Amino acid sequence: MARHDRLTVLTAMKKIGLVPIFHHPDLETAKKIICASADAGVNIIEFTNRSHNSIDLYKQLIEFIDKEKPEVIFGAGTICDGPTASMYIAAGADFILSPVLDDDIAKICNIRKVPYVPGCGTLNDIHRAHKLGVEICKMFPVASFGGPDFIKAIKAPCPWVEIMPMGGIVPEKECLAEWFDAGAVCIGMGSKLISKELLEAGDFTAISQNIKNAARIIKQVRK
Repeated sequence: MARHDRLTVLTAMKKIGLVPIFHHPDLETAKKIICASADAGVNIIEFTNRSHNSIDLYKQLIEFIDKEKPEVIFGAGTICDGPTASMYIAAGADFILSPVLDDDIAKICNIRKVPYVPGCGTLNDIHRAHKLGVEICKMFPVASFGGPDFIKAIKAPCPWVEIMPMGGIVPEKECLAEWFDAGAVCIGMGSKLISKELLEAGDFTAISQNIKNAARIIKQVRK
């Protein structure tokens, strides 16, 4: 079951405004990424379901978090069907992200009081997601939607909509200001924070600094 309640998770997403995203097949490396984010003050993280053994690795990371970083809110991403969502929720996932809007996932998450953030490409998708109990909708990949103007266009008639853009966003002030000025509720970022080069170098201090800087910029531009 989820380790953090639904309102705590949603509040953290909105308050911090940043969800670092990663996948790594090596357990010890994955642990260090989690610690790097937590040490940067960003205690909400998504692990991407990307390989055949992702769920096994996720379970081990949950055990590590429970012992060493209990404050970390740890979710699972790239979940595309109900059975996979059920496995991750049973393993302890605090939230579920998906590139699609899937009714079965939404219903399972609602039953277990776990936040579900689905990919939505139209206002009709967003409306259906809301009817299924979704609070925040994902916008991915952002380039395919016309950038921040998509959020502006959606929020003009429906200001209550909350959107989390992901994919290709850079942790720079001008870029982040554009997204939050458009009305983004939070941002998902992966390789721009946790780069392949830094992972290969084992430079987790730099990864932590990247995450910390992005969170600091988001706090500034929101003001």
